[in-house]
Amino acid sequence: MSASEKDRLDGAFLIDSHAHLELEPLVNEPEAVVDRASRAGVAAIITVGIDLEDVQIALSIAERFSKVFASVGFHPHNAKDAGHNALERMAQLAGHPKVVAYGEIGLDFYRNLSPQSVQKAVFADQLSLAKSLGKPVVIHLRSAYEEGLTMIEKAAPFPAGGVIHCFSGDGHDAMRALEMGFHISIPGTITYKNNNKLREIAADLPPDAILLETDCPFLSPDPLRGKTNEPANIVYTAKRVAEVRGTSVKEIAETTTRNAIRLFGLPGDTVGG
Repeated sequence: MSASEKDRLDGAFLIDSHAHLELEPLVNEPEAVVDRASRAGVAAIITVGIDLEDVQIALSIAERFSKVFASVGFHPHNAKDAGHNALERMAQLAGHPKVVAYGEIGLDFYRNLSPQSVQKAVFADQLSLAKSLGKPVVIHLRSAYEEGLTMIEKAAPFPAGGVIHCFSGDGHDAMRALEMGFHISIPGTITYKNNNKLREIAADLPPDAILLETDCPFLSPDPLRGKTNEPANIVYTAKRVAEVRGTSVKEIAETTTRNAIRLFGLPGDTVGG
């Protein structure tokens, strides 16, 4: 198989398992963003809300496009706003028919935009809430893998599964997540010149545990660093993952799309419908 053949989707489709279509600037032109994604071979996009206002925008976008779905929850940056009433309202929004997951929730000790003690308390509450709702859980961990994975392990098992999004941990962190049945989501950072650690982890992941994401409008892959990211750019991530795993983009697309459909319970006509 030639290099060019390995880089073709050949009728396969990709799923962007973590995007933020509700954030600037993507929210200003959702039709164009979704159209470009479709033309690039992206069959579905999960747009992820991070607080009550943001979630309602995400849901309005998901309602407009058949292949856009939503995940809802309080991001650790917004944990300080997640009081009892706010969590009850988020649980109600999680019942929307286009909501396929709960999150992103977790810990972010890099920016600490909410106090760490508050982040931990709200994370624990939302882990419990996700389980009670029967939703897969979308986890955000940054500079807090030890604390976050320990909390998840204490709350386990998670019958609906989950994913560590935008994975930035080490091999031991990945193994702990895999042992709980979680998926590992690979963002565009795998294309960055010095990110050998993530490439090594991606090369060794079990095929049924891998997801792909953009985390757009953030983290544009090479060669687009510094520009606004969007779901269409997930093809660059797929190509790099295929390269480090020694396989074709078509195989990576088929594998990760199958994983996303299974984890998030996406409709049967998501691909080719």
